[in-house]
Amino acid sequence: MAKTGYGKRSAGDEDPHSDADFAHLNPRDREIAVFVDHLEEGHAMGYKALAAVHPRYGQQAVRTSLSRITVAGHLRWIKEHITVEDDSMRWVTRTYWQRTCRSAQWWAEFAEARHGEDVTEDYTSGLVRAEDVTEEPVAEEQAPEEGESEPPSTAYQALAELRAADPRMPLSERDCRSLEPLAAEWLSRGVSPYDLTKALTDGLPPAVTNPGGLARRRLENKMPPKKAKIRQKPARRGRVSRVLLYCPLCDRDERTTEIVNGLCRDCLAEVEAEGGLRGYVPPTFLPAPRDGGGPPGADDAIDVTERVEALRRAAGLR
Repeated sequence: MAKTGYGKRSAGDEDPHSDADFAHLNPRDREIAVFVDHLEEGHAMGYKALAAVHPRYGQQAVRTSLSRITVAGHLRWIKEHITVEDDSMRWVTRTYWQRTCRSAQWWAEFAEARHGEDVTEDYTSGLVRAEDVTEEPVAEEQAPEEGESEPPSTAYQALAELRAADPRMPLSERDCRSLEPLAAEWLSRGVSPYDLTKALTDGLPPAVTNPGGLARRRLENKMPPKKAKIRQKPARRGRVSRVLLYCPLCDRDERTTEIVNGLCRDCLAEVEAEGGLRGYVPPTFLPAPRDGGGPPGADDAIDVTERVEALRRAAGLR
């Protein structure tokens, strides 16, 4: 998962799941798109993070497929400039996902609509300041109901086991019940049962005539200080004051380059050269030239489709 407030986020207004969701993508891109579609909201969307959890594909394959999925209209990488009410500012990067294939115009309008959005809830972890303050915790008095079905509290158990720790402190059941709230308060302040036992048995006189009274005096007189708790101040309001589409491959945004279908032109050309975009067929898989033109030996090229069909017929699969 990504840091709170970041990672995968649905752009909303999606069509219901269907078998044809990503039929327009090539097999590998389709598999990775289905994988991303089923990730939880907030999952890290970097290609390295996705490759680390994908069972079949590595970093380069995931990186290339994410680029094609972006161009196909399912993914956009958006930088949002957040202005907080105390006049502090920050840039954050969001990854918006759409199961439904969307046009570049749809994504442009979606990004524009983000301007002015209140994002206090989305970015609470970054917009809230926490400070240490001393509070008065309410001590819960633990008084288990009588009966064998109710297990003894940790405080009661620590008092009852004093006899085993030191034979001079054989507390009765009445003593344990009476002292239980004090012992529970010790534990609520961060003291372990071992430390509680040690405080009640260290430095005992040779003979203890009133174990219950001695235990009460020590519990009252040696009570540790209350723990300081963390109290959060109310979240400072934050709004999106500027929105920019940016290219996830080179990290350039609209301020320095033109973004086309989610990528800059240079990275888009790189992805197109690798093949796999809708309507693009790599030259290696094109049928052989039929006009006799082309470089020497071009007429000897194999029609892949026809060759596969011939192999199927020979194997009795047709």
